[in-house]
Amino acid sequence: MKVIAVHLDRCTGCKTCELYCATERGSNAKTLLQAVQETPLPQARVRVEGSNEVPVAIQCRQCLQAPCLDSCLTGALSRDAESGIVVIQENICIGCWTCTLFCPYGVIYPWPERKIALKCDRCLYMEAPVCIDVCPTEALELVDINQYEEFLRSRRNETATDLQSKDAPGGRLLLDLIKESGTRT
Repeated sequence: MKVIAVHLDRCTGCKTCELYCATERGSNAKTLLQAVQETPLPQARVRVEGSNEVPVAIQCRQCLQAPCLDSCLTGALSRDAESGIVVIQENICIGCWTCTLFCPYGVIYPWPERKIALKCDRCLYMEAPVCIDVCPTEALELVDINQYEEFLRSRRNETATDLQSKDAPGGRLLLDLIKESGTRT
């Protein structure tokens, strides 16, 4: 399975991903100029949150045990069998937004004007997620989950090595915890 990785060191908080997500996924016209003239205004499925110093693009994490699926009263939320991605069938959604309450990451958004819930489905039916294609700093990247886990393991080991070389107070205990967590993933 592929996931959208966010490079925090590259994100500037420009919100280009939000604009184009709303235009491509929520607009009838599919052009930015026409989208801003639509009523209701198109809404993005990805959001940039955080301060100006530490902005981060957040989107659905596609939980393996997704509480939103169990909370959906109409069955509008389902998991695509082929990709494993949780999708919303907008024609079934009644806008009760129970899923927004159960989402542990707060990444399902109500769209009251259309009485539906919105969430990132990684542009499942498109060639690539639009947010990744338009990001000017390449802060968003589509990566294989196994590669991502290997990257995290590598980062944990680097951190552990740094701590060991600095021999910081309490570093041994922290070092052991980091190494242990790396073997459990």
